[in-house]
Amino acid sequence: MKSISLYFLLIVAVLSSCQKQNINMHTVIHSDGTCERTVSYSNVMTKEQRDSLLGEHLNGWSQPMPECLNIDASCKSYTEVGKDDTVKTTFTCPFSSVEEMCQQTPLQLNGVRLKSSAKLHKRFRWFYTEYTFTETFACVGDSFKLPPVNYADENIVSYWFTGHPNITEGFSGAETMSKLNEIEPLINKWLDDNFVNLCFDYIVSHYDSIPNPPVSRQRFIELEDSLVKFAKKGKDDILGIQADKVFKDFFGSDSYALFFDEDTNCGKELMKIYSDRLSILGFSVPYSLSMPGTVIDAGTGICKDGVVYYPLTGERLIPHDYVISAKSRITNIWAYIVTLLVILIAIGSFAYGKKLILKKD
Repeated sequence: MKSISLYFLLIVAVLSSCQKQNINMHTVIHSDGTCERTVSYSNVMTKEQRDSLLGEHLNGWSQPMPECLNIDASCKSYTEVGKDDTVKTTFTCPFSSVEEMCQQTPLQLNGVRLKSSAKLHKRFRWFYTEYTFTETFACVGDSFKLPPVNYADENIVSYWFTGHPNITEGFSGAETMSKLNEIEPLINKWLDDNFVNLCFDYIVSHYDSIPNPPVSRQRFIELEDSLVKFAKKGKDDILGIQADKVFKDFFGSDSYALFFDEDTNCGKELMKIYSDRLSILGFSVPYSLSMPGTVIDAGTGICKDGVVYYPLTGERLIPHDYVISAKSRITNIWAYIVTLLVILIAIGSFAYGKKLILKKD
């Protein structure tokens, strides 16, 4: 029997996250309102693997494909080999508008495409034209039955997952650490309670599958709090708990073992439920943005060499929608030229008129 371990699943979620395959998403906004989105990822593939899976001319995509990438949203692609057998595949797709681009979001979580909406506002100011781009990724926090705001203040929850608002602004290092030490147990309890809730809900809904249960379904529900206290005795969280042993010790029966054995249908289903939640915590795709002209406001991102970089993680999608925004400006050189010509004409007209007046006198 292979027992399900939440700690093991967490490690798997992190190791199989988008970070391992160096996935990046880059959005380019053009001055005419059109845009382009590029997604790239890489794997280490030996020459034998490349020859077998991609062929001599790399007529294919780097393997394995990332689970968080939806290739149906891409138009054209190319694959190249870099240093140390790194095989990188890049997908690029042009769009006529940012609204159209969001309908083809290339990222997904647990097989479901991430939902996003975007707006591009262009404002003409004679000497310059200003562009404001905003993309909003929809919250996925409803994947967790118990919301984190049940455990901590809304601002605290938002700060923990997104860094905003900065509730530690002006704090010393020691004060910041103290504040984080206050928050961490609250978030851990939120996560623990959700995992416990998932487990209990699943077992209750499949209670008829249990051979000779030691207690009735109703009694099992009543014992939830007692079982949780028993399981967490002397432990900080439930990640390291071996659930099948805890249930056996508490009920004096191994009737519930089928829910924690990955070889059974119930065990596979419950493991999938846990994996889906943990994959949200492991999701991470760096997002970069190029705007027309010069970036004058990077929002919550960091601007470097004209490109704005944002962290796009599953954690940032838990408390609320995640907003990416930037503002840029293109200087209208022609406007300065026209203005200068108008000024010169005005000065010339004034001088010429004055000359005529003097001549008349």
